[in-house]
Amino acid sequence: MTEQTSGAEEGGLVFHPMDQFRVTPLFGDGPVGIFTVTNVTLWMGLTVLCIFLLLVLGTSRRALIPNRIQSIGELAYGFIFKMVEDVSGKDGVKYFPLIMTLFMFIVFSNFLGLLPGAFTTTSHIAVTAVLAMGVFLFVTILGFVKHGFGFLSVFWISSAPLVLRPILAIIEIISYFVRPLSHSIRLAGNMMAGHAVIKVFAAFAAIAVISPFSVIAITAIYALEVLVAFIQAYVFAILTCVYLKDALHPHH
Repeated sequence: MTEQTSGAEEGGLVFHPMDQFRVTPLFGDGPVGIFTVTNVTLWMGLTVLCIFLLLVLGTSRRALIPNRIQSIGELAYGFIFKMVEDVSGKDGVKYFPLIMTLFMFIVFSNFLGLLPGAFTTTSHIAVTAVLAMGVFLFVTILGFVKHGFGFLSVFWISSAPLVLRPILAIIEIISYFVRPLSHSIRLAGNMMAGHAVIKVFAAFAAIAVISPFSVIAITAIYALEVLVAFIQAYVFAILTCVYLKDALHPHH
């Protein structure tokens, strides 16, 4: 069985679409530890650098007639500000920097991951889980700071019939504590799936008969992934706004 497998690997079509998500040391080939500088560290650093170049250096002139970089920065600023104001209300505007930071980090991570040879940091649950848990803890603590034990009213649906309220409260509690899990898996799963599919079709591009169809499929999926990269950042940000609204206005 081992000989057949090795023979298939030597003469057949062998590809490993999940290898692109492997975390490896940036220097050397040793084990990955807590303080090891890895490919994840590199691409996270590049993400922060791109955000700095766009929002700090790109808008430093504050020209009345903005250049392209300043226009992109102002467009992103206005887009997220409007979303926070519409979803979370006027009270949520003071937390705009948090939402803006999350959105810009995720959207740049997603777009940089589409570059050839890049590493998509948001495809790892370890990254998205930290972001989602940070949001969860922030809105929960904020809810108790703002309302004390009155924040627990977020689980009590007063508009429902009295007999259904205890059942709905249990469902609300479960759904509340599942938030960080769904928040993180949605982002990581979508980014990982798209890149894995591109890798699979890329492996078939070496076969002359189906190579044209493979190239067309890769182009179509890549275009879709560009859209998904933005949508997933938007979904993460808007869900954060929804959770923030619950913390600021917990009463159903």
